Amino acid sequence: MIGVTFEKGYFYSKIDSMKLYLFALLMSLSTVIINDSKSIHQFKVVDIEGNEFDLATLKGKKVMIVNTASKCGLTPQYEQLESLYQQYKDKNFTIIGFPANNFMSQEPGSNEEIAAFCQKNYGVSFPMMAKISVKGKNQHPLYTFLTEKKYNGLEDNKVAWNFQKYLINADGQLEKVISPRTLPNDQEIIDWIEK
Repeated sequence: MIGVTFEKGYFYSKIDSMKLYLFALLMSLSTVIINDSKSIHQFKVVDIEGNEFDLATLKGKKVMIVNTASKCGLTPQYEQLESLYQQYKDKNFTIIGFPANNFMSQEPGSNEEIAAFCQKNYGVSFPMMAKISVKGKNQHPLYTFLTEKKYNGLEDNKVAWNFQKYLINADGQLEKVISPRTLPNDQEIIDWIEK
């Protein structure tokens, strides 16, 4: 026999209430799954000063995500990154740097040391995050998203070296993966920012 309760002049069966609850639960889960498979805006990270940085605040902006290192042959790319940031930061574009020590221990410093190095040598003013791992068993969830097609919807890829660039559209979706050796001011990147 179905249990029945009386409330405000209406009869509700416990089964109908359970169906409504399960439907609402499934709808909320499907929203999470859709967001998880398409956008960086779901992530919160920690900046180089230890503060939370919510990537949802970047909605409407194109974003370049780049893994950085202080003792790499490609480290001078900081100069082009800063120049690019200065040129386009007021045009719905930003750069986010993620220091990582995944390649030949080329980023051994603490967050404080990395911040001082970037400021002193390259005048970096674009947002820098706390040091993370961009590959391997300790890979940060953001980089799992960026490197796996089942999450990013574009392609499977590997972080080849320091200064690999991920170009994210204004909706938070991955659009291009750019080689570490391609300079930040390459025409392909400029065209992508300006289109």
